[in-house]
Amino acid sequence: MRLYRQAGWWEEREETAIEKVLNSGDAVGAWDGNDLVGFARAVSDGEFRAYIEDVVIDKEYWNTGTGTLVVSRLLDELAHIDVISLFCEKELIPFYEKNNFKMSSSQHVLHRKKR
Repeated sequence: MRLYRQAGWWEEREETAIEKVLNSGDAVGAWDGNDLVGFARAVSDGEFRAYIEDVVIDKEYWNTGTGTLVVSRLLDELAHIDVISLFCEKELIPFYEKNNFKMSSSQHVLHRKKR
């Protein structure tokens, strides 16, 4: 919850719901002692498609390789999946390109939110 809040994500969500989400799919974490300093998670059909949903790194650990490490370990967990997708903010594209993600000009992100 601390990492989500630091990133400005999911302020309306409760800890029990976040715990359920984190236990429902592949996730990897980076720890400094007892402190979780980063994690990444994915949702998947378990065979053909996976979607990296969250990569969250404590701001004090930015530019330390922590983000690269958690994404790399998550990709190792998903190595059997044919297509792994994600969406990110424009400034993060070079980070993901280093992990062999490529821009797709043929797809567009659409969202539908519960009101």
